[in-house]
Amino acid sequence: GPKQYRKIGGEAVLSRTLKVFLADDAIANIVLVIHRDDKTLLEQNCDLTDSRIQVVFGGETRQISTCLGLQALSQDNPDYVLIHDGVRPFISQDLLQRITDNLSSDCGLVPAVAVSDTLKAAPKDSIISHTVARDGLYSAQTPQAFPYEIILSAHNKAAAEKIQEFTDDSSIAEWFGLPVRIIEGSVDNTKITWAKDIEMANERLQNETSLFPDVRTGNGYDVHAFEPGDHVILCGVKIPFNKKLSGHSDADVGLHALTDALLATLGAGDIGTHFPPSDPQWKGADSRIFLEYAVKMVKKASGRISNVDITLICEEPKIGPNRPAMTTALSEMLDIAPHRVSIKGTTNEKLGFIGRGEGIATIVTATVIFPGEVPE
Repeated sequence: GPKQYRKIGGEAVLSRTLKVFLADDAIANIVLVIHRDDKTLLEQNCDLTDSRIQVVFGGETRQISTCLGLQALSQDNPDYVLIHDGVRPFISQDLLQRITDNLSSDCGLVPAVAVSDTLKAAPKDSIISHTVARDGLYSAQTPQAFPYEIILSAHNKAAAEKIQEFTDDSSIAEWFGLPVRIIEGSVDNTKITWAKDIEMANERLQNETSLFPDVRTGNGYDVHAFEPGDHVILCGVKIPFNKKLSGHSDADVGLHALTDALLATLGAGDIGTHFPPSDPQWKGADSRIFLEYAVKMVKKASGRISNVDITLICEEPKIGPNRPAMTTALSEMLDIAPHRVSIKGTTNEKLGFIGRGEGIATIVTATVIFPGEVPE
């Protein structure tokens, strides 16, 4: 089948590529240009639920397909556009950041790596005519970045003049008169072209996680006192009760501790670092906002949440009857299976402020697996 839907490491090539861009906050909209016959394949292999994704049917050539994709963005009219080969699944966040840091309104950007092989010219009969000097020669990669209106105009003009020999978008930009600057690419940003590339990609992904996988554990602790009220919110679930928890936000002690635990796996501080209680915009806020922010940070670093273990410490309300609803809510927020969510309730045996029914404490442990290996 089409190479973009072939599996590497158990996931479609295009799905892996798409996830990298979805994890980047600088990306406002994503246009997937596909063959008309591949709509079902796309839906079977890629998560298209993100509202930023738009699917467009392409044309007979890459150049025509790219032009159609650019035209689909005309209503959004972005400042810049990145044009990427869907079969380059190893594009890194570092390279994306390097591109966005160097965007310019008066030139295009092409990530590239210097040619290291000796180049031979053999015009006919496979007989070498001469050796090509490789100084100043680069192998172009994607994503290639351009001011949107200029590259759209360049593509439209090429289409109007029926010029179709361009092999990439930077060559169209050059023809149109837009300067294009090279920035440092990545040797890992390889393109899946041949069946052998699929095998090599599988080996690469297997090697990244088979020796010393980067498994990180984060802990979180939070406590909130009771005050007069008629319900508490625990792990995203509203529970009728004769008190409520006191806090600047909705005081969901479970989600607060879980947010801290996930941030800990990134060495990214705690919930107060990102959502200061002194900031009035978080007064009464739904703590789901905090947790989903931490989940997004983990995903942006290509981390996978393996499991979370939550212990709620209180005399009341009873945790057991509400555990299924909490598990369902957390499974949704964390985007993991319910069996990877452990929620336990325990009392403080009538000891201390918890034993006196003055508040609730929570202890959380989260395990996240990141790509790569633990350094020596």
